[in-house]
Amino acid sequence: MLFGGLEAGGTKMVCAIGDEKGNIIDQAKFPTDSPDICMPKMIEYFKKFDIKALGISCFGPVDLNKKHDTYGYILKTTKENWADYNIVGGFKEALNIPVGFDTDVNGACLGEAIYGAGKDLENVVYFTIGTGIGIGLYLNGKLHHGTMHTEGGHMYIKRHPKDNYEGICIFHKDCLEGLASGPAIEKRFGIKCEYIENNPNFMDIESYYLAQGVVNAILAYSPEKIILGGGVMHYPNLIEEVRRKTVELLNGYIQTREVLEDMDNYVVLPKLLDNAGTLGSLELARLEYEENRD
Repeated sequence: MLFGGLEAGGTKMVCAIGDEKGNIIDQAKFPTDSPDICMPKMIEYFKKFDIKALGISCFGPVDLNKKHDTYGYILKTTKENWADYNIVGGFKEALNIPVGFDTDVNGACLGEAIYGAGKDLENVVYFTIGTGIGIGLYLNGKLHHGTMHTEGGHMYIKRHPKDNYEGICIFHKDCLEGLASGPAIEKRFGIKCEYIENNPNFMDIESYYLAQGVVNAILAYSPEKIILGGGVMHYPNLIEEVRRKTVELLNGYIQTREVLEDMDNYVVLPKLLDNAGTLGSLELARLEYEENRD
């Protein structure tokens, strides 16, 4: 049985075909042009295969509430021509199959929970730390939604005492994304993260902010695994310092074995690397197919 997966990003669209066991059979990538250019190419690609359902992990913000008239829409995005676009409806009309839908970070979280670092666990938190910061929640064996998708990247955090940078977020300044995202790093230090070498100020400040995000996730959701993905996490030894500061900030309050004895296996990097979103999208398709079959 074949399913389609779409990881819809701000710069490229990753389309994939896979089976119900998460085996990727074929892939294609298209630039994220305007919908009138991009959508026909993707629809043509998926029509080549006998897929039973499609799963979309999409840049946002998006409407995930099936009770809303705008369910399946990309909302007020800064991506030109995609604001208020009914991406789910466009694929449903063209392919006439069930379409599962979620955020890009939830898609990556789902992929890691089913096939990657969170496999066989029911409570996983996934951070992506890059151009922005997003959080995906897999709780009690399913992705978490509420009035909208989680925006944990905008949690307020305590400022590092040596950090004078105001924060890049136009809404909050001192939120996690405002102080610890890739653009915030570049603005603060005048250089992109990948070019910062052996900078103790970067390591101290960045790990302090990310550790606060991890601490808040532990206290709020009590996850069985926390996964830190995204381009910023490629910096050597950053995750080790985040683990150390997480324990330091918890200050003995949480007495679980994971925190006290096994942080190396509790706060981890993604196992699926670039395939997390793709596999998560295929799983969204499988879940939607099963739901519509009942």
